Amino acid sequence: MRKLDMTQASNLLTRTEPPADLATTAVLAPGQGAQKPGMLVPWLSPDAEAQLERWSQICGLDLLRLGTTAEAGELVDTAIAQPLIVATALIGFHRLQSTGTLSSDTVVVGHSVGELAAAAVAGVISAEDAIALAAVRGKAMAVACGLEPTGMAAVLGGDPVEVCDRIVELGLTPANRNGAGQIVAAGRSAALNELSAAPPKGARVVALKVAGAFHTPFMKPAQEALAAAAGNIATHDPIRPLLSNSDGRPVRSGADALARIVAQLTAPVRWDLCMAAMSEARVSVVVELPPAGALTGLVRRELPDAVRHPLKTPESLDALLEAGSEVAR
Repeated sequence: MRKLDMTQASNLLTRTEPPADLATTAVLAPGQGAQKPGMLVPWLSPDAEAQLERWSQICGLDLLRLGTTAEAGELVDTAIAQPLIVATALIGFHRLQSTGTLSSDTVVVGHSVGELAAAAVAGVISAEDAIALAAVRGKAMAVACGLEPTGMAAVLGGDPVEVCDRIVELGLTPANRNGAGQIVAAGRSAALNELSAAPPKGARVVALKVAGAFHTPFMKPAQEALAAAAGNIATHDPIRPLLSNSDGRPVRSGADALARIVAQLTAPVRWDLCMAAMSEARVSVVVELPPAGALTGLVRRELPDAVRHPLKTPESLDALLEAGSEVAR
């Protein structure tokens, strides 16, 4: 198997190819923070439980228990949350796919760890490899978070330029640029406290319940661990348009997609650019895989005319199909 070149992976974040023609339907995979107690309960079936048992063996976690009876405090753990979120998204995707074959021109995009689920949906990696990489990623990030007191905080409102200037002034990183008036700052805890005490004009700061500064250089040790694991993964070219968090543009190959996912561990998530690409492509139907809600909330403000289907239960899927969407054919 190939070994992932980290310099090459980082360079991928600066590519400038124009967006390809995209479909009018997008499937979104949520990231960390979307987890909630009992999120797997509505999606359980004999097939889903068998799948979860296999995936549990891969990641070394009891995904079925964690997704049904675990309390919120346990799900905050990065090492647990990441593989569980990816597993839940893929269980929802399999239910969606079982209604018919997804169109080959349906756009696929995931937020942060959701990129692993999105890569599986786009045919770049197998579901099993997505779960395995999510487990490595979550565990390695949890370890990296313990090396120094760091964290993240959402800055809501304010002028985006002024917000970013203030974040950088404090030695922090604008780690998630989510659009819809939301920029997430990440870095040392002391600097985050200073940001909360003196926020940018017209903005408020909300501390996030995460273990550390994701998508910053503080995650370098985790990136190295993920790169080592990714070097053993077979990839395939996307069978559907797959957008990257690095610049919102479609990836061109499976190797490109996986390299970007690894490089993204220490680079900001540009969800704003992903939404801009969807807007430019005139995406009119957005389906968010479970645990759904956060991403369609962002889409509501940036793509107000798009029909949104957060798949919170199988009944949400029924509503999608009854609406006549061409997501499944």
